[in-house]
Amino acid sequence: MSENSSENNIEENTISSQTENQLSDSEISAQTENQPSNSEISAQTENPPSESELPSQTENQLSDSEISSQTENSQKIHTLKVNSLYKSFGRKKVVQGVDFQMHTGEVLGLLGPNGAGKTTSFYMIVGFYQPTSGEIFLDDERITDLPMYKRARLGISYLPQEPSVFRKLTVEENIWSILETRQDLTRAEKRQRLEELIEEFSIGRIRKQPAFTLSGGERRRTEIARSLAIEPKFLLLDEPFAGIDPIAVADIKAMIKLLAKRGIGILITDHNVRDTLEITDRAIIISTGQILIQGSQQDIIDSPVAREIYLGENFHM
Repeated sequence: MSENSSENNIEENTISSQTENQLSDSEISAQTENQPSNSEISAQTENPPSESELPSQTENQLSDSEISSQTENSQKIHTLKVNSLYKSFGRKKVVQGVDFQMHTGEVLGLLGPNGAGKTTSFYMIVGFYQPTSGEIFLDDERITDLPMYKRARLGISYLPQEPSVFRKLTVEENIWSILETRQDLTRAEKRQRLEELIEEFSIGRIRKQPAFTLSGGERRRTEIARSLAIEPKFLLLDEPFAGIDPIAVADIKAMIKLLAKRGIGILITDHNVRDTLEITDRAIIISTGQILIQGSQQDIIDSPVAREIYLGENFHM
C-alpha cells in the first residue's frame, strides 16, 4: 500500500524502526497468525500426516448446507470497534478522529486517495502502530495496546500484501505448521482440519508443491487457507488483489464472499476500487485523515463528494 511521499517517508521509517526495535520475534510472526519459528516449523513438519493417516475427503468434506447450518446455528456475532483514532508523526497529523465498527460476517472496505491516512488507520487496527489517542475494541475487550500476536490469539488475523508463505515448505506443510500451534485440537482433529482447508480452497493438486513454485493466485489461496487454521473472527486483508492476474482476482473475490458467509468479518484495504466495492457490504472513504463518507456501494458511487475527492466524475461500476 502507498500513501503520498510525505506520509510514505514517515510510515516507512516508522515501520522499519518498529520492526527492528519494538516487535519481538513472536510479535512479528503474528503477521502470519502467530506462526512458529523456523526451528519449530522444521520439527513440526518432519513428520506431517501422511495421506494414509488422514481421513478421507468424503468423511471430512462439509457440504454447503452443513457449512450454512453451522454458521447460522453456532456463529456468535462479534464486533470490531474503532473509537476516535488519532495518529501523529511528529507535528504531522495523519489520522484525525476515525470512528467505525464492523461485525463478523460483514465485508468492509477501507479506501481513500494516496496520503489520506487509510494506511495508517489500517495499521493501527492491525497493531503495527499505536494510536496517539483513541481506542480499539474486540467485543468488550480493549485491544488498543496489544501486540499483533496477542490480537491474533483473540481472533484477528492479518494477511499482508507481501508473500507470507514459508517458501521451502509445501502447501500442505504451510497449513500444517499453523495447525500444530493449536493446543485446543487433537492430532486427529488437526489432520481433519487440514483436509477441510485443502478441499475448501481447491488446493489439493498443489498440496505437495513447495511454496516458492506457486503462482500469485495459488500463493494467495494458500495464505488465506493457512490464516483460517486458527479460525479467526476477523481477517484483515492488505492489498489482496495486488500482483495477481484477473482470473485470480475473481477467485479471491469468490473466496472472500464465502468467508463472509461462514461468519468471518473481512476488512479490506486496496487500491483496486472497483474490485473492492464489488464485494463489500459497506465502504469507508478516508480523506485528510478523516472519514469522508461511509455507506453501501451505491452510496459511495452516488456521492458527489466521493467523486470529487476520490472516484472521479466518470467513475462507474
